[in-house]
Amino acid sequence: MNTAQALKNLAQASELIASATAVFSQDLPAGHAAYFAFLTEQLAQQLTRAQIQATHAVRRTGAHKLDRESFQAITDAGTNPTLEQIEAAEGHTTSGRTHFNSASGLLQDWLDIPRATASARLIQADCLIGGVNEAGQPIAPWLPQLAEQFMDPDVDPRPVAATATKLHSARKDLGEGKAGRKKKEQLQADALAFLRTEPKSARKHINALIAEVKSGERPIKALLECIGIFRRGLRQGLVEYVLRLLPSQAAFIEAYLAKMDNPATVAGNREHLKDTEAQFTGEPGSEWDDEESMPDWAKGGNRSGPAEPEQSAPPETSQSSQKPTEHKPWEEMKPERRRLLGLLTLLMGSSPTGSGATPPAAQVSIVLNWEKMQQQVKDYAVTSSGLPLTPGEARAALCTAGIYPLVLNGTSLPLDLGRTQRLFSKAQGRAVRAAYRGCSYPGCSMPAERCELDHLDPWEKGGRTDIASADLNCPIHHISRHCGLFRTVKIPGSRPLVLLSSELDPEQRLRINTYFMTPAEALAAEARAERTTAQWRSGQLALEFAEA
Repeated sequence: MNTAQALKNLAQASELIASATAVFSQDLPAGHAAYFAFLTEQLAQQLTRAQIQATHAVRRTGAHKLDRESFQAITDAGTNPTLEQIEAAEGHTTSGRTHFNSASGLLQDWLDIPRATASARLIQADCLIGGVNEAGQPIAPWLPQLAEQFMDPDVDPRPVAATATKLHSARKDLGEGKAGRKKKEQLQADALAFLRTEPKSARKHINALIAEVKSGERPIKALLECIGIFRRGLRQGLVEYVLRLLPSQAAFIEAYLAKMDNPATVAGNREHLKDTEAQFTGEPGSEWDDEESMPDWAKGGNRSGPAEPEQSAPPETSQSSQKPTEHKPWEEMKPERRRLLGLLTLLMGSSPTGSGATPPAAQVSIVLNWEKMQQQVKDYAVTSSGLPLTPGEARAALCTAGIYPLVLNGTSLPLDLGRTQRLFSKAQGRAVRAAYRGCSYPGCSMPAERCELDHLDPWEKGGRTDIASADLNCPIHHISRHCGLFRTVKIPGSRPLVLLSSELDPEQRLRINTYFMTPAEALAAEARAERTTAQWRSGQLALEFAEA
């Protein structure tokens, strides 16, 4: 097929998509709506690949040097051209003065693509397709492993392209020569492993990998010189602060935020947080149950000051203006806003219970890898929220913190209760939450503090209250498991794995949620899951599925 016919097909495809979308804007069956969304995403994948290919083609051919007549021919052909018009639009480049100085200029000024988007596509073309040197000769792609993945028609190119942009941002930090090439190859391999095994968590882990490259081996003295609270000033009516702190300090922030996100905790008491906000904004507090309990200034939909005299208006307008302003339920508000109010409550010294007592301190769990610590590997300590600690921070925590021994396989704590107790004990809960850190469902970001301990062996059918029979699931995925929407697989010596239904995962791979792990931990966990899947498929391992 020649390029003219390919362009004709592309124009027809655009017209077909527009006509189909017009039909789907009307009433349609739920199944067709889902199918519409499915096909649209497939088209979006193809479009992403085509956009980067088009950017590369524009730069490779020097299309920004086309003369005025060539651009006019393209404009005249429009979006519904004939083959003759397309053939007439082959164009001619000129060495004289042209409209655009570069491919980036053509993308921005002719196609109205934002500068940042045009720059990103050129970078993605460099990384995934290749570039062009000053002599016009092609250059191999900078990220050959990702380039191979990008060209695979069965792979979604969007996360691959985003990963290429992220890795390119660390290009100067990788260094030159053999060592720099080795780092780049390892980064590509790790990023691809995340993209293949669990795309939902891949972005988080790849960002962490890049952060590790950019931070390098900075001494504690250099880190201490950079920490603090920095006031950026008044911007758009809001005062902005930047908070920089050590990972060991951030662990306390993360733990307290987790408490504030949980309405069942004292720190997360919703009614008191609403009252705290009312002190600053004049919005209704928890005691304003109805209009009768409101102060006079708050009635009639007025939240900003004393009531204004009523103005004459049409009947329907006057009637609607008397209704109090509607407010979203507290749980629908942004978590960032709730967390700020919780910190303000702490700073103001007020108690969520109204007693004046200080809110309970947040508990931070630090998971130590004994084997790595013995080998003096640097990343042997990590908080339950996934923040890696330096050896110095870990040693300081061991000296100053209250240490709870979390025994997963031993007799120091009564972690196996058998049939003597229906519910998991406090010690068991602490052990499971420290070990698993969050919900078991792949990609779920619900932390352990807001998850429920799940009996994998039903108590009513003779199940035991043991660690080996426990898992963590958020309320949504806890119910989903018991409804049979996914299955949990018990694996000796490992956290229980998850098997999604065939319509969600045609490959039927055993999966593990790595969201709260460090990149190194996530890679090791995914490798174990892949090995377990291979053993299961080859008949070397008999899986034990938990009952729904």
